[in-house]
Amino acid sequence: MGLFSNHMNSIHVNHHKSTAGAASVVMPVPEKVYISMSQHIGRPCAPLVAKGDHVKVGQLIGDVDAMISAPIYSSVSGEVVSIEEARSALGSTDTYVVIKTDGKQEPYEGLSIPDCKTKDDFIKAVRDSGVVGLGGASFPTSVKLNPANLDEVDTLIVNGAECEPFITSDHRNMLEHADDIVSGIKLIMHFLNLSHCYIGIENNKPDAIARLRDEISSSGLANTEVKELRSTYPQGAERVIVHEVAGKTLNAGELPASVGCIVSNVTSIMKIGEYFRTGMPMISRLVTIAGDCITNPGNVEVPIGAKYYDIVEFCGGYKSTPKKIIAGGPMMGKAQNNDGGTVVKNTGAVLFFSEAQAEAFDPTPCINCGKCHRACPVGLMPKEYAKAYKTNDVERLKNLKVMECMGCGSCSYVCPARKPLCFINTLAKSVVRGAK
Repeated sequence: MGLFSNHMNSIHVNHHKSTAGAASVVMPVPEKVYISMSQHIGRPCAPLVAKGDHVKVGQLIGDVDAMISAPIYSSVSGEVVSIEEARSALGSTDTYVVIKTDGKQEPYEGLSIPDCKTKDDFIKAVRDSGVVGLGGASFPTSVKLNPANLDEVDTLIVNGAECEPFITSDHRNMLEHADDIVSGIKLIMHFLNLSHCYIGIENNKPDAIARLRDEISSSGLANTEVKELRSTYPQGAERVIVHEVAGKTLNAGELPASVGCIVSNVTSIMKIGEYFRTGMPMISRLVTIAGDCITNPGNVEVPIGAKYYDIVEFCGGYKSTPKKIIAGGPMMGKAQNNDGGTVVKNTGAVLFFSEAQAEAFDPTPCINCGKCHRACPVGLMPKEYAKAYKTNDVERLKNLKVMECMGCGSCSYVCPARKPLCFINTLAKSVVRGAK
């Protein structure tokens, strides 16, 4: 484990948090939404509606009988016009429920605020909310909150680091929905019988730190502490935040529960609080729309299934044609081949960069400076992975622990030779998996 001054290795990136002061705005429902049935890690949902059906806001439209799963709900009222397959941003073929909206946004009559008496009631209600890991991982929250060794878990870590450049949607949720965040924390600590909670927030968000501390104090929430973190990357990575907040070392492949912790993104916690307050499951999310091609960058509350181009139009359109579009942040996000992608539950941001802002550099020979090793949060050796990958040396890749790479991109960011080390690590990991 790479440690320096009691901290895990990290890097300083240009934060570009220009939308941090942009209060959230609600986007009108578009003409159509395209709701993916693959919005969580695990088996995709099967559509529970058919072409011609009329649906309402919050109505269940997709589910699957699998442990690692979360239901999917309609974000709009209107008519199902098709069930179709299309290529996703990750290269898979996903099933989409396409709904033509009627503009009425009528809520589904069967919605109700959950009434929980036991832990099992609570876990079922969290699953019914449709909430997953909204920091990017999309792991079903109901499963995360129910580890096999729950009796050994005593700490909840709320991840409000938001260390990726450009993204500010979690920041705005902390400022605007602190009450739902605290409510979600209370519910989790009560039903899971946890003794302590930490909320980790980088110190470049002093207003969010103050807001959460005020809400904790005024609500009387006990045994909950806001931890002020350094503004370095990747503070929000699970293994990093467990170490920085709780002082515990989480090894590769281990779950936080193995060291007595549950880690959840702050917006996921907020959505749980919101569900128990309103009875409305997850049908929308706050998305940061940024980059130098956008006329009016900001944080937009978007219905699940909205197309990127509809959100761009709401934000005033393009100032210039984007050279690169990224779903997520520039460090770990996924490049898109056009603006026809759709918002899913874990879409925290969509970035639109001009050619100047997306400038790429041709790699040059490695100078063996060691910066990639020093930047790695867990002390790995990316340049050695590149050599072993080039010669297809699977055993050396295993011995160098390539599978511990978390894909944060720190090595690529600091490399003076501009080598795509993180991408090579990803390829190397696929080679190791294929050799098993």
